[in-house]
Order: sequence, then structure tokens, then C-alpha cells
Amino acid sequence: MGNLLSEGLSPAVLHQDPRYFRRGSGTVKYRLGYALSRVILARNDAGGVGFNYSEWLGIASAVAISNAYYPDNRNYHVNATKLVTQVGSDALSQVLKEFWPDIRRRVKCKK
Repeated sequence: MGNLLSEGLSPAVLHQDPRYFRRGSGTVKYRLGYALSRVILARNDAGGVGFNYSEWLGIASAVAISNAYYPDNRNYHVNATKLVTQVGSDALSQVLKEFWPDIRRRVKCKK
């Protein structure tokens, strides 16, 4: 539900592009910062960069919907934890997308 809302519905409504495009060059520090910043920043349809409302509102909506399934866990702390965990998971995913080709190239055995 979170992916559907944060990568599909919210970006269409808010005119943002949630896709992650790999840098592939630069220092490790720069690339790491870029990958992590994409949960905060997103490109919009006009080509500019702004706050990633799609990510945060989409995941917050999914957390709110999940309360319908687990009503006994309805409190601020649990919901905030779910939100931060999902955003952190997306940030980690983007870091892996950035560096995985480099890691694979170094680890891959030469024939």
C-alpha cells in the first residue's frame, strides 16, 4: 500500500517524479548524500527540485490506512515509528541502488 501511494498515486496528483536516478560518479560521500537526500527532495514536472511530498504523504496515508487493520495500536508513537521506518527503508534502498553496481563489479569473479 505504501509503494502504491508514494510511488503511484501521490506523485500523479502532486506532479512529482519519485524515481531514483543513479549518479554513478563522484566521491562516495557525495553519492551517499545524494542518495539519502532523495527521500527529502524530488523532481517536479516543471524540472525543478522541491520537498518530496509524494514520499511522505504517500507513506503517511499508508500508515493511516494500516490503523484500520490494527486499531489497538492507534497512537502517535507507533504511527511515527512506522513512518520513519518506511522512509528509512526507502533511503537504504536508494543507497543500495547507487552503490550496488560498483560493489557487484568489484566482487564479481573474473573468468
